[in-house]
Amino acid sequence: MSEDMNCRIQKHVHELSGSTKIFHECNGCHNHRFCTVTGEAKYTPDKSDHFHEVKFHTDFDDEHFHEFCGKTTGAINVGNGKHVHFIKDFTEEQDHHRHEFQAATQIDSPIDFKCK
Repeated sequence: MSEDMNCRIQKHVHELSGSTKIFHECNGCHNHRFCTVTGEAKYTPDKSDHFHEVKFHTDFDDEHFHEFCGKTTGAINVGNGKHVHFIKDFTEEQDHHRHEFQAATQIDSPIDFKCK
């Protein structure tokens, strides 16, 4: 890579998708779905762990959508040098309510593995 191109190496990211908890109102109920890619890895000051910022808009349902801006937990080792992250939080309020959700990221570089 040429330094003239002002390029930098991207730190890893994760795919994240899920559904919000169902919100019950009057005689109806609804939930929302989301699908995104996390921000690049952000390391703790001592470089012993990292997390990812997460931002998304949910799908449009019941004439509205929700936004979310937050971050994942630290890395959760799943073996073979791979890890995931967990997130449990609430969307921002819209239409006088918000939704709880929880999800785990997919592993980073899922097809990058070494045969033993």
